[in-house]
Amino acid sequence: MPRIVMPRIRRHHRARALLVGSATALALTGSLTPATPAAADGPPVARVSPRSAQTIDNIGASGAWWVNDVGRFSPAVRAQAARLLFSRDGLALSAYRYNIGGGGTGVTTPERAPDDFLRADGGYDWSRDPGGRLFLQYAARYGVKDLIGFVNSAPAEWKTNGKSCGDHLNAAKEKDFARYIADVVAHFAAKGARLDYISPFNEPTNSFAECGQEGMLVGVEQRDDIVRAVGAALDARGGRTGIIADESSSTDGFNNEVPQWLSQPGTAGHVDKLAHHTYNNPSDASRTQVGETAKSFGKASWSTEICCFGKGGTGWAQEYDPTIDNALLMSRIIHKDFTVAHDSAFHWWTALSNKIGADAQTGADTKNDQGWNDGLIYYDPDYATNGNQRLYMTKRYYALGQYSKFVRPGAVLHEVTGAPSGVEVTAFRDEGRWVLVVNNHHSAASDLTVDIGTSARLSPLSAVRTSATENWARAAAPRISGGSVSASLPGRSITTFVLGQRG
Repeated sequence: MPRIVMPRIRRHHRARALLVGSATALALTGSLTPATPAAADGPPVARVSPRSAQTIDNIGASGAWWVNDVGRFSPAVRAQAARLLFSRDGLALSAYRYNIGGGGTGVTTPERAPDDFLRADGGYDWSRDPGGRLFLQYAARYGVKDLIGFVNSAPAEWKTNGKSCGDHLNAAKEKDFARYIADVVAHFAAKGARLDYISPFNEPTNSFAECGQEGMLVGVEQRDDIVRAVGAALDARGGRTGIIADESSSTDGFNNEVPQWLSQPGTAGHVDKLAHHTYNNPSDASRTQVGETAKSFGKASWSTEICCFGKGGTGWAQEYDPTIDNALLMSRIIHKDFTVAHDSAFHWWTALSNKIGADAQTGADTKNDQGWNDGLIYYDPDYATNGNQRLYMTKRYYALGQYSKFVRPGAVLHEVTGAPSGVEVTAFRDEGRWVLVVNNHHSAASDLTVDIGTSARLSPLSAVRTSATENWARAAAPRISGGSVSASLPGRSITTFVLGQRG
């Protein structure tokens, strides 16, 4: 039988801290009015379980493929984009996905054709991919906890069709591909941007044969071979880079296919995290099975891609919606990934996009059916001709920040039951603090009481809200009575409460 490889122990040297504030004055002051306990016939009380669930690893977004455009913007705008994503005053992302390009051979959309580093003579040209390298370095300098390299396609010369889109990785080139990945990891580590994880294939059931972007098929029978080859190449370097797989497009694909390849001898020991996407608009049952599948192998599951839902639902829909409507849908997806699938990470697909679908200078604030809800921040697709380098914010950006700024690596999720219909409560405990993220989907204000179930003394640290008219705005402190907190939630809002606990 093949050698069984024990899982590697990984340590991070980047500091972890709970972020409870920013330049937007999140601290709370003033006295509190004790809350009156809800009457027996009053609003339902949401209750936080004393039992801990999964530990959160990170919250992040990807650098595909906007870096190829924004890397050409002025230094001031590039720095602004980095601050919006990585700084304490911005999203404070704790994960960033760097796209290790396949060279873009045959790809018909220029911005989706990232450079690879492989020269024709087998050597490397590390000056390639300037935009991608720039923002990876930004993420490293801001101290983003987990830097992740993910692959849509191997370099074209190792593909069965000689393109960066369509078809497969040539089985005879698996070890060459694995060495290449290990060399990329070693190079960036030497430059101060060590990749903490590698995802060697992305959405392996879709080759993107139409060549609008990079992609390659990786059949179930080949996934374990690639994982073992990449794992062995990384181990040979003595590094601490882990592997995540298999980044299935859907939870159903994950649940059906991961057990097939991960159970092959010698494979599971090379895999650190199991990753899925949620483009299938999964049911709660499918999400629950994700957690059970991962748990059966002793692994944490990560939700590593989602975008492009809209028109009132969480399924795929062509729409550009920068408003609170789509932001609340995003927050619902995050809530379900954490509380139903029990994922340990949530990654939005792409941090920036140019798919506004309208004139950026006049229509960026308005919904339309021509663009896509694929970005958090948008830029003008015509920047090269009209010189417009303005960055356009969406409510999705602020919705993600309601989690990423406050739910930090190491926070532990606790189940919440009994929340009123149309209100979702996600609860986390971290270093003596409680973080509650609350979605109110109703158009009218809703009253909420959450029983944290503690005899310890609770105190408000911050309350931050995003709504149709607010972006990370200071909100009123919740009322505290014993181990319970109560608040009135404005309609169509996302509120994060950070509470201290002593005793």
